[in-house]
Amino acid sequence: MEKEKFLHKTQNGLSLAEINNTVPIPQNAGFWRKLLAYTGPGALVAVGYMDPGNWVTSIAGGAQYGYLLLAVILISNLIAMLLQSMSAKLGIVTGMDLAQATRLRSGKKLGFILWIITELAIMATDIAEVIGSAVALNLLFNIPLLLGVIITVLDVFLLLILARFGFRKIEAIVATLIATILVIFLYEVIIAQPNIAHMFGGFVPKPEIVTDKGALFLALGIVGATVMPHNLYLHSSIVQARQYDRNNRAAIKEAVKFTTIDSNIQLSIAFVINCLLLILGASLFFGYSGELDTLGQLYRALSDNAIVGAIASPLLSVLFAVALLASGQNSTITGTLTGQIVMEGFIRMRMPLWARRMITRVIAIIPVIVCIIVFGDTESVVEHLLIYTQVFLSVALPFSIIPLTIFTSNEKLMGEFKNRMWVVILAWVIAVALTVLNIWLIITTFQ
Repeated sequence: MEKEKFLHKTQNGLSLAEINNTVPIPQNAGFWRKLLAYTGPGALVAVGYMDPGNWVTSIAGGAQYGYLLLAVILISNLIAMLLQSMSAKLGIVTGMDLAQATRLRSGKKLGFILWIITELAIMATDIAEVIGSAVALNLLFNIPLLLGVIITVLDVFLLLILARFGFRKIEAIVATLIATILVIFLYEVIIAQPNIAHMFGGFVPKPEIVTDKGALFLALGIVGATVMPHNLYLHSSIVQARQYDRNNRAAIKEAVKFTTIDSNIQLSIAFVINCLLLILGASLFFGYSGELDTLGQLYRALSDNAIVGAIASPLLSVLFAVALLASGQNSTITGTLTGQIVMEGFIRMRMPLWARRMITRVIAIIPVIVCIIVFGDTESVVEHLLIYTQVFLSVALPFSIIPLTIFTSNEKLMGEFKNRMWVVILAWVIAVALTVLNIWLIITTFQ
């Protein structure tokens, strides 16, 4: 059987060995207890769908086009649910993460090239989190951006401390930070009093999304920045933390079922948060002709009566910055974990966790520090760098989606768990569409 050959050939051992098969699953328990035991990986994955890189695009979409682009967020989220369920299934059924499976099919030389591409994408993601955290520290405590970037190195030690308490603790902290972001933006949207009828109408796709060039550009930006390649590697690995019976068909089927439910629930929360960002932009800034191109401009606008009216207050601005800081911290955790996964999976290189995570973070802050030194310690400088990090993510996306689709559609590898025909067709349509979309975004960005 091809699956057995895959597993036999895997010299790299378990994916994320320090957490693999460490979280117990209650036996003979009811649905809700089982779901609770499997809940967690979805939260770490959902973080990538609401990171600081998406914020300006979503709020700008609402400010310029009202509720029109809510339909785009909905479509993006449905795509994410499908891809993440495929990723989780690959990890559970084969016992390999996506990086390990790709390396076995590609060989040593091509595996090294794919590792470089994926590492660039992870570093690009980490740069976005560094910038988000540094901007938040600057807005909250007036810490210079350069110093804020350096402070983010300490995030690595925070993660190492958390890891000592077990993977469930990391999942719980991530879920708490997500809840913080959700509550903050829900409060701000309620205060903003959006038009409910227009808001729900925005979830229905309209021709203007395609016919208006500006709306189309923002729509493509939302879709292209939503599906992150590193999430596919991450999810295929961390789902293996649960102690399901690897040799029992019924146990594997149950693990796939509950992991998919967890993923869909957490991605639904990410969907709500992204919708709240766009709704906030539509209800507070629609019709505003000034610039809202940076996180700092959005922060200041929330406390400006001339822009948002009577509800403007320093509290709204502070809450916005707190949510930004929470988002940056969350994404840092998932980014460092993914870096370890792809290094061990693609080039089978192991090193102490602290060293791997420190290297990832130091490499990520170097471009930010260089930009600040060369072009100045201003938010516009670092946030323009944030835009270009999306280019690396765009380049890496096809190299993760296409192998994922091939592997999960392979009956010899997946057995009865292979993709159904409608999933195969839909996955290939998504893979081709996102590849074309991201090429277009790259060209447009440089133009």
